[in-house]
Amino acid sequence: MRGLWGHRNARLFLAGQILSTFGDSALWLAMGIWVKMLTGSASAAGLAFFMLTLGTLTGPLGGVLADRLRRRPLLIAANLATAALVLLLLLVHDRDQVWLVHLVMFGYGVSAGVLGPAQVALQQSMLPEELFAGANSALQTAQSGMRLVTPLLGAGLLATLGATPVILGDVLTFLVAVAALAAVRIREDRPVPSERHWLAEAAAGARHIGRTRPLRQLALAGALAVTAFGLCETVFFAVVAKGLHRPDTFLGVLVSVQGVGAIAAGLTAGALVRRYGEGRLVALGLACGTLAFLLLTPSSTPAVLAGSALLGASMPWLNVGIMTLFQRRTPAELMGRTDAALGLLLSTPQSVAVALGAALIAVTDYRLLLLLMAALMALAAVFLLTRPEHRRPAPPEPPTVAP
Repeated sequence: MRGLWGHRNARLFLAGQILSTFGDSALWLAMGIWVKMLTGSASAAGLAFFMLTLGTLTGPLGGVLADRLRRRPLLIAANLATAALVLLLLLVHDRDQVWLVHLVMFGYGVSAGVLGPAQVALQQSMLPEELFAGANSALQTAQSGMRLVTPLLGAGLLATLGATPVILGDVLTFLVAVAALAAVRIREDRPVPSERHWLAEAAAGARHIGRTRPLRQLALAGALAVTAFGLCETVFFAVVAKGLHRPDTFLGVLVSVQGVGAIAAGLTAGALVRRYGEGRLVALGLACGTLAFLLLTPSSTPAVLAGSALLGASMPWLNVGIMTLFQRRTPAELMGRTDAALGLLLSTPQSVAVALGAALIAVTDYRLLLLLMAALMALAAVFLLTRPEHRRPAPPEPPTVAP
């Protein structure tokens, strides 16, 4: 970490990105609550989250932009455009303007589909390879810590002072991110224009994952893991109500415990990658998730709290391991599209699993679902540990040049 924070570009880039994420986390929950306050409709509030998710499906096109334009100017422009978009929320005063909230949330999702691949690609080209794991670990730790406070902060500001402070605060974080990007010292060559059709360009990242065996294996293991996490979205309510016989508000305690576990794991992820390699760190996260789901099955508060902490710890290990190997094994000119393809490959099964879990919880004992989730995680861990590419740390090697 000393080497990471001693690197000027890393320090500026990560500080700007972390602060921007702080604004995002505060805004998204506050917008759902605000729509509910304006309309009295839970479905209208849910539609705000759906529009955000719908916007992120444009990620493959965002990946094309990240690889066909210089990343820093693209990020500056996207941050400024998103700040201007968020300012439109100041025009919302009653239920007749709620459509504008939905429109902004869709645009926010589109923005995330551009910012995410471009940030990952710029980070890869800006930092030396030995700092990849540390940078990803720092981001995961910061994001986990913010999940503990920013949703409550956004909701608290909304309840006491209204939506304006939340909106202006988010705009300010985008402007700070722009200032940090402007201060970064990096020379980017103009990407060579491609004569291929844009659909072929958008699919290039998925093709790279498919033909690179270690990345393909991690993507498959990640898909199994996010399917388990998707099923878990509704199961936690049953764990609290039927297993522990506690009020729904106790779910907040479990979420906080998850955050503590995630922070602890995020602080160790960089060192674990360097010692054991990305694949074995991902397998450790999967094994941790397996044990976590098993600990959620008994009607015991200490066991459920331990399971929640382990579940939180599993996520940074999974994310840091997967992202670090992808950055290390992907050519710079393909990083944006590969990151976008990975996001789509993981978000699709997770979204399906969320809907499936909501349907199954009504007809199936939640303990059976927890056992199914544990089995998915265990299967993914065994799969990775039996692959020669992930049983031991791989020596660093430069990524191949994309055709």
